[in-house]
Amino acid sequence: MSLSSFLTNRRVGLVADASVMINLNATARAADIVKAVPNPFSITENAAAELKAGSQKGYRDHEQLLELIDAGLIRRAPLSGPGMAVYESLIDGSARQTLDDGEAATIAYAKEISGIALIDERKARSLCASQYPGLLVACTVEFLMHDAIALAIGVQAQADALLSALNGARMHVPSEHLERLRTMIDPERAALCSSLPKTARAATV
Repeated sequence: MSLSSFLTNRRVGLVADASVMINLNATARAADIVKAVPNPFSITENAAAELKAGSQKGYRDHEQLLELIDAGLIRRAPLSGPGMAVYESLIDGSARQTLDDGEAATIAYAKEISGIALIDERKARSLCASQYPGLLVACTVEFLMHDAIALAIGVQAQADALLSALNGARMHVPSEHLERLRTMIDPERAALCSSLPKTARAATV
């Protein structure tokens, strides 16, 4: 899907998976970033539960999520009938054709509301492409590189947020976005970022 048209319809909801929330939290600008887009932003109960489980290991992502929910920036999203059917199809079957709980719920709810699923995991994105080709899917780095973010917080702050997500959460970056990302965060800073592949840290990509 095209980034240029990714947030043109204010009524299209964004549904974030747990990994996306972890990346957003790592930017240290999650509230400002969510405020930057006009679209309603939600997370499923399933994905929120995954973040809560991480609290037992000392991670603060669930606590930070609750702050965003209390501020009215993110809402919890329960699955209903249509979404539940999609969810069950994504968790029941062969390992090759199923996803973890949070990813399945994220896709199911996005399909239920005709929204955009924000998902980073490659397998989940591949299953969406094959099983739900009409569903809009984007990853964290696509979201963070959107022009709306730059307009809201500034180009330098956007670059810093991207770098923080890379360093703090090891944000996954699909190969098709490496060139632009490297340019945005500055090639010299990209060269020092261990979470990027070697080709992206080199002088040329």
